[in-house]
Formats: sequence, structure tokens, C-alpha cells
Amino acid sequence: MLADRELHRAQELERNDAGTVQNVERRTSDLQAAQASVDDAGAQIRDAKFDLDHCGITAPFTGRIGAHLVSVGNLIAGSRAATSPTTLLATLVSLDPIHLDFDLSESDFQAFSRYRAQFKGTPVDRVDLALGSEKDFTRQGVLDFINNVLDRSSGTIHARATVRNPELVLTPGEFARVRLVVAHPAPTLLVPDAAVLPDQSQHVAMTVSPDGTVTPKQVEIGEIRGGLRVIRSGLTPNDRVIVDGLPYAAPGAKVATQDGTIRYAAGQD
Repeated sequence: MLADRELHRAQELERNDAGTVQNVERRTSDLQAAQASVDDAGAQIRDAKFDLDHCGITAPFTGRIGAHLVSVGNLIAGSRAATSPTTLLATLVSLDPIHLDFDLSESDFQAFSRYRAQFKGTPVDRVDLALGSEKDFTRQGVLDFINNVLDRSSGTIHARATVRNPELVLTPGEFARVRLVVAHPAPTLLVPDAAVLPDQSQHVAMTVSPDGTVTPKQVEIGEIRGGLRVIRSGLTPNDRVIVDGLPYAAPGAKVATQDGTIRYAAGQD
């Protein structure tokens, strides 16, 4: 290399007192600049080889590809350092499994967190979903992500579930209704909310004993589901609760009972 030979010549002249130290330093600087240019060219060659090795594009996951946006012979651009615009070739989406993204309101998230705190055992981490045209929540997914901060502009927190889609019924971009499951199914006593009477700081339900006597029972109540009040304790499945005609059911009075109907109002959970 010329810069190397020039440096060697300048060093020989300087040793024989026929050259200057400044000339040696200048030739050394020239050699270093030339070496840097060689290293830069080598890096560009390696970079170009890397790009060439990756000209064949392989899908990173199994899914369905959309319409191709370029044709054979089109010039495309790409930049691994994101320093220039890149050409979109096509859009690939995953179909099985498929991700369901949704947002929880702040109040719903707080209720969900309270249920989680009260629940003893392994979390369920399940969501039920129904498509826009479906009335029943017949599909299930696994809750696998909840964001770590609420969006203050919308008052919501983002969550995601993974849903199996072997029959490819679900299509990316669809809307669905989501029901978050917080616990495993368990028997729960439900009575009309009007059948639970406040008694100072407590609540009572009027029941009828086998001999027809009205007997008040203190109960611990929970939330309202489907228009019905959850009874956590105080009643048994065999208790007959008065759901109508409460003004005429005084404690200790004898009454004649008849079966009534309790309806669960779907969509009022």
C-alpha cells in the first residue's frame, strides 16, 4: 500500500537525519486514514453481503397473506437502521391462534383486581367472547397480558387474550364482546334485590318455615348479577324466600305460599 511505503521511506530518512519528525507524523496519519478507509470498505462489503443473504423473505409465522403490493421487477427499498423509507411488500396475519385486544375501563379494572385479591387459588385467566352477531359467549380465550399503566386520556387499561381459531372462523379486524372470567364456576344463591330488606346496618330476607310461619333471616349480601342479589351467607338452597307481598309478611305471621318465578336478566352483569 502506498501510504505504508511512504511511511517506511519517511522513517528511514528520519533515522539518517535526512528527514523530519513532522514528515514521519504526517505519513503515519496518512497511513491511519488509509487503513480506516479500508476498514470502512470491508464493513460495507459485509453489510451488502448480509443484505444479499436476506433477500429471500420467509414468513416468521403461519398465517394468511394479503394482496401483494409489489410485482416482479419492481424496485424496493429497505433499511435495517430505519434511516430511509422501506417498501411494504404484503401484510401477513396470524389466524390460529389469534390475538384479541381490548380495553378495560378503570372501574372494571378495579373490580377485576378486587376479585383477584379475594380469590384463593390459581387465577382463571380466561375470557369468553361472542362475535357481533352472536348472543351467547360460546368461545374462550386465555388472558395473557394486562398493561402496567392506565391511559389517562381515555381512563382505560389495555389487555390482550389469545384465542384458538382452528376452524378459522375469526378474522383479524373483527369486533367481539368480551366477558372476563374471574373465578371458576361455583353454586351461588341469587334472589331478587327487592327481597332483601335493610335492617339497620344489616340485611334480612323473609323466609317461610315448613309450618307456614314467616321467619326473618340475617344474610350477607354481595353484588347484583343479572338484576339479582348475590347471597353470600345466611340462606340455604332449601329455604323458601318471600319475593312478593313483603308488606303483608310480618315476622311470626302464618302465610299461604305459592311458587314464584325468578328471572335472570342477561346483559346486566
